[in-house]
Amino acid sequence: MPVDPPPTRWDLPIAQPGNDDLIAIGADLEPGTLLAAYRSGLFPMPVDRLFGRASELAWWSPDPRGVLPLGGIRIPRSLRQACRRFEIRIDTAFDEVITACADPDRPGAWITGQVQAAYRRLHRLGWAHSVEAWTPEGDLAGGLYGVAIGGLFAGESMFHARQRWGRDASKVALVALVEMLRADGASGRLLDVQWGTPHLTSLGVVEISRQEYLSRLRTALRLELPPALSTRPVP
Repeated sequence: MPVDPPPTRWDLPIAQPGNDDLIAIGADLEPGTLLAAYRSGLFPMPVDRLFGRASELAWWSPDPRGVLPLGGIRIPRSLRQACRRFEIRIDTAFDEVITACADPDRPGAWITGQVQAAYRRLHRLGWAHSVEAWTPEGDLAGGLYGVAIGGLFAGESMFHARQRWGRDASKVALVALVEMLRADGASGRLLDVQWGTPHLTSLGVVEISRQEYLSRLRTALRLELPPALSTRPVP
């Protein structure tokens, strides 16, 4: 089971109706701060050159918010076939997954070294997880990482390797994550993807209001961790 870190020393704001997506600037990326933020409906993402500075730690609560209904994922035939080509593993290569997601050559790259270090700390405490798609030859072809708190899985980023395996490996990891979250039949679990994009919408992601998201979040946080994520030994 996850290890509770010391509580945050910051009084994090609660997003209110009418607030912009950007809720606050500052604080830190200590494990207690990150967990408190997710429980409040916030997540961190640095912004560049805000107020004339090179980079600032920012806290976001998009309105509308992108979520993937666990019963609404779209799996076309080609993706279903791709699922049979990869082996799914959990938390066997967290460092490799977050490093690949942070590739500075990716469009819109935002995962700084500070962010990577913060989520590695969360992973060691048992809160952050990677879902990985591996080839039969033992190559990491794609994956995703995020934070699991009760019935919430807050997806942070996903990647696919640029080799011959194509874009499907990251989608295969997402399909596997949905299956894990559905495995015990518990209702009320929440898969947060932050913002809806055309790519994610094609997989079934929908956008809901901030008010609706916070309501679903309260329900999700009362649930137990999915079995697949609750049995992982803490390093």
